[in-house]
Amino acid sequence: MTERVLVVGGTGTVGRHVIAELLANDTVVRALARNPDACQLPSQVEVVRGDLTRPDTLDSCLSGADTVFLVWTAPAESVVNALERITRQARRIVFLSAPLKTPHPLFQQPNAGRALAEQIERLIEASGVHWTFLRPGMFAANALRWWMPQIRAGDVVRWPYLSVPTAPIDERDIATVVVRALREDGHRGAEYVLTGPESLTHLEQLTTIARVIGRPLRIEELSPAEAPQALRSILPPPVLTMLMNAWAAAIGHPAVVTSTFTDIAGRPARSFATWVADHAAQFAA
Repeated sequence: MTERVLVVGGTGTVGRHVIAELLANDTVVRALARNPDACQLPSQVEVVRGDLTRPDTLDSCLSGADTVFLVWTAPAESVVNALERITRQARRIVFLSAPLKTPHPLFQQPNAGRALAEQIERLIEASGVHWTFLRPGMFAANALRWWMPQIRAGDVVRWPYLSVPTAPIDERDIATVVVRALREDGHRGAEYVLTGPESLTHLEQLTTIARVIGRPLRIEELSPAEAPQALRSILPPPVLTMLMNAWAAAIGHPAVVTSTFTDIAGRPARSFATWVADHAAQFAA
């Protein structure tokens, strides 16, 4: 069993679930935070002050923690120096990356986030540490960012590319694989492409939300020309541009659906409907 795990990105969508599952497995957890007082993590977590943009703060965070879960949360210019410190002390790194090698148009559009993930992977591989890269596709939790504001505001949801299918994965299932890779042997050098259990178009995801929360929704398709103005309050322009390019490229291609989660966890991945049911109160708030 791992004696102590350092979690970098512990307050994020996946990181909070990783911490919860590590604690449930009697693992000593340390979390890096720029502002420990604002983290609101469980009391059992040792929260330490550290900053990926200041490599000199990382040594004390890594002391006694030979296993690291890494979600990159800093500017790209900090990568080289921070990774040098981390790989110098860590024995094992599990990095939350992206489906960089999956031959599907949705995942192959050039963007800054992709280039950054590729750089991080190269640095980790070159360091010689024991590594595992996780490559989740679309997160089910995107529904909160993309559609929750419109659903809370009324019964109309306007969205582009309604016919494009993806296989949204529950962030809790990503966390389960993270914890297996952190605590078990047998994952060295593995690159796990993680998806949800079913292919669903944006329209099918929205109709699933309407059915599960028990509200009729009128779903209207935005044209690519309309989307930037209509969605400017929901997504920053660079993020929307990246997504629009990916969705446009994915038209007519079936979603990638893998069995990786089931192969590792020994149980089915959570469905999108299950994820919605567990988050129904957030759509209604």
